[in-house]
Amino acid sequence: MKDIFIKSPLNYIGGKYKILSQIIPLFPKKIDTFVDLFAGGCNVAINVEAKKIYVNDNLTYLIETYKVLNKKALKTTLAYIETRIKEFQLSLTNARGYNKLRQIYNKEKNPLDLFVLIAFSFNHQIRFNNKHEFNNPFGKNRSSFNENMKKNLINFIKKLKEKHFMFTDLSFEQFDFRFLTNNDLVYCDPPYLITLGTYNDGKRGFKGWNRLEEKLLYETLDKLNEKRVRFALSNVIEHKGKSNDILKEWLKTNPSYSINYLNNHYSNSNYHTKNRDKNSSIEVLITNYKQNTQI
Repeated sequence: MKDIFIKSPLNYIGGKYKILSQIIPLFPKKIDTFVDLFAGGCNVAINVEAKKIYVNDNLTYLIETYKVLNKKALKTTLAYIETRIKEFQLSLTNARGYNKLRQIYNKEKNPLDLFVLIAFSFNHQIRFNNKHEFNNPFGKNRSSFNENMKKNLINFIKKLKEKHFMFTDLSFEQFDFRFLTNNDLVYCDPPYLITLGTYNDGKRGFKGWNRLEEKLLYETLDKLNEKRVRFALSNVIEHKGKSNDILKEWLKTNPSYSINYLNNHYSNSNYHTKNRDKNSSIEVLITNYKQNTQI
């Protein structure tokens, strides 16, 4: 898989890199415009084949980082990162240098400084507080801008420059879908309601995710279907004993939608199976088209 797909240099929670080999083949063969509505780490958008690709996420600072990576020359970006690392003596153990750069970023909001911070932060994660300050702690003895991350960044930037990318930082309900046709595809990988982490609790300066948001997204997808615009939705039907009843009910009322069951690192199986593990996570890709066909 590593030889086939580009891996994002960002360790975004819920990233789809490990199951791209299952998701990508379920997309239509021909796509004019691809919209990644909840782009996150951008693992899906960077690997899809389409004439035009929209990378959208309501985390503004993430989108600003993608814009800079796309705009600046690869050599310029790498030189900036290396300069910052030397300037603040960033390493596996220098928490003081990390915290100093974090203070500067929170005042100036330079997108490349955010990337450098992510490289040395705990688990390479992206986390802000309610004041929109980056507050992920230092990844002592664990995180750094290592050769693997550098390789992923180089490959990622090269791919960004090969395709036609558009970057937007809208909530899904703000996105204007009116220009889309039946030759396009909207891909949704929203926060999973029943596996929700604190990063989407709505208390960190960005809109959270709840049952209302879940229902509104399904209504949005139904409207796309009415206009014959193709969509693909990643989600989980069950997870560790919890059930996404809103999703199940939506699927019952829309029997024409296709449910594609995915295998990931959890014990995973069709939720109709009687002998499945009750603690399994049942991940799916729901589409309003049959595989490689128009709706």
